[in-house]
Amino acid sequence: MQVKLQSNPSELPWIVQKYGGTSVGKFLNEIVEDIIPKYLKTNRVAIVCSARSEDTEEKGTTNRLLEAVEKSLEGTDEYQSIVNTIRNDHINTARSNIKNPEILLILEIQLKNEFIKLSSFLEAAKIIGEVSPRSRDVIVGMGEKLSCIIITAVLKDRGIDSQLVALNDIIHQEFTNLDQTFYDYISNRIHKVIHECGNSVPVLTGFFGPVPGGLLSKIGRGYTDLCAALTAVGLKSEELQIWKEVDGIFTVDPHKVSTSRLLPIISPEEAAELSYYGSKVIHLFTMEQITRAEIPVRIKNVMNPSGPGSIIFPEKKKIVTCGMVTQPLEDLTQYEYRMDPSEDRPTAVTVKDEIWVVNVKLNHKNRSHIVLAKLFGILDKYHVPVDLVSTSNVHVSLALSSKVAGKSLRQALTELKDLGMINVIQDMAIVSLIGKHMKNTIGVASEMFTSLAESGINIEIISQGASKINISCVIKEKHALTALEAIHRKLLDVDSNNEHVTNEITNSSL
Repeated sequence: MQVKLQSNPSELPWIVQKYGGTSVGKFLNEIVEDIIPKYLKTNRVAIVCSARSEDTEEKGTTNRLLEAVEKSLEGTDEYQSIVNTIRNDHINTARSNIKNPEILLILEIQLKNEFIKLSSFLEAAKIIGEVSPRSRDVIVGMGEKLSCIIITAVLKDRGIDSQLVALNDIIHQEFTNLDQTFYDYISNRIHKVIHECGNSVPVLTGFFGPVPGGLLSKIGRGYTDLCAALTAVGLKSEELQIWKEVDGIFTVDPHKVSTSRLLPIISPEEAAELSYYGSKVIHLFTMEQITRAEIPVRIKNVMNPSGPGSIIFPEKKKIVTCGMVTQPLEDLTQYEYRMDPSEDRPTAVTVKDEIWVVNVKLNHKNRSHIVLAKLFGILDKYHVPVDLVSTSNVHVSLALSSKVAGKSLRQALTELKDLGMINVIQDMAIVSLIGKHMKNTIGVASEMFTSLAESGINIEIISQGASKINISCVIKEKHALTALEAIHRKLLDVDSNNEHVTNEITNSSL
């Protein structure tokens, strides 16, 4: 298959496409034969890939690499069997997808060289008995490089001129903080290395080198989303596309509630809240960077590439007139939306599980502000993030993610006991109702809590921020599904609430 590109690709607008690990692992042919060639007819395309995962994230390359690191630190050779599993997976994928023997030979040599490096890193960790945050990042980052090596080769095998862009050495100066200066630097560097690719399709590793404090500890596993966002910013991309195995963003998790609806358009603020409170929409750092640059983000489905998906659209790029939205100011023909005129309703409901509620009865009632300062100082010391907080002169209630905090939370609790009586409630969940227009509607909170009361669900903590874009409460985890169904039925279900009209979206550029 030879893909015919435009005669002068350099004049075409950029689109950045980020593919998740399971998409790369299970839908490689669809990506390289259907999706990428389609967009190359009208755009220049930059590809950002996560590490491969053929089944689930838990069994993916990144988790296996992290497991190999832990095994090497135990001082045994057990890590080598994990390396062999990863090697066999990638070699078999290469052999089953590459038809050209010359391209396959080069690919196998590249892969084997990477695995020699990986084994050397792990052997060193075994001998020394420790691994620095930087070395751990480099080892984990090999998963993205292996994935991109294969994607690049398969594109070439299908007649698409492509070039691997490994970003692990992109940082050429010292940084002490993850601030905007650092992100701007990365965006500019990515723009430069992509420019050096000429008209080839750049395939970028989601891993972009050691960062201040460690990539995994400071940014987390969603760093490939952030890399894609910084690429889009650097290229001044027309849009950033995040390709998954779902049609887009829904009013509620469609795997849990059958009446969920696809949201054609959503604001960056709503997307950020949904991401933080349970829905894996997009990494929070990604939203910050993409919003600053006013670049639309489209969530697409590799199993349904012709579907419209959901678009996260910057507020500043909209014109709103009589309930109609026309897009963007610079190019009013690129997007066309038909929005629900009753858009003052909530947008979505989500749940975040594995929550602990920590109740602190303060010792010093008359100096509560000092005690509170110490309390949050202890949490900061152990890097324990707080999802929700409720305070009075006597009590403080904190909702914390046990999954995120891990061992650090238990260490922090030991010191918190010095401030007062501690009571910990486990197996809780945060249910959040999200909607940027809820602040204009009277009674939304009342409807939400009434739906929970009617379902016999007790509430531990209630929280609403100053922006009024999010109303959250903490309930028992075993009641989470019932709560989602009840809230969705009362506030978001089209069939049970005639005020709602399904939003529609079309993209004339596809």
